[in-house]
Amino acid sequence: MINEQIRDKEVRVIGKDGEQLGIMSAKDAFKLAKEADLDLVKIAPTAKPPVCKIVDYGKFRYEAMRKEKEAKKKQKVIDIKEVRLSPNIDTNDLNTKVNQARKFLAKGDKVKVTLRFRGRELAHVNASKSILDEFAKMLEDVAVVEKEAKFEGRSMIMFLTEKK
Repeated sequence: MINEQIRDKEVRVIGKDGEQLGIMSAKDAFKLAKEADLDLVKIAPTAKPPVCKIVDYGKFRYEAMRKEKEAKKKQKVIDIKEVRLSPNIDTNDLNTKVNQARKFLAKGDKVKVTLRFRGRELAHVNASKSILDEFAKMLEDVAVVEKEAKFEGRSMIMFLTEKK
């Protein structure tokens, strides 16, 4: 909120140079801001009494947006990449999928390994867990199992993350 939008009886006022001007009525604070040819901006509305600062509102908004952009730049977004396997996968196909997962892990992404069952393959779920174990074993030099293999619906899912 800025200027006339501030309806509180009393506010704590901070001057344009950052000095405390004390607690006063919102009208008096607005008059001080007008005299300095600046705006009265509420920066801490939840405080008792609310804190207002005398600043140039356009510059204040620009600085806030710039800080937000800087914070976004420093964030690291971790994607989850999925590698799908089937219970009757051959060794060469498994090696290809392992190399694919290795690339994902090198980029810093998490890998979701899904073993999908179709039709009669559901009868051999216990034997298929060894495929996921072997997959994790082949990647143990670069990856750690974040979530163990778990059966969900018609698929078995396991999560891998990069080793630190």
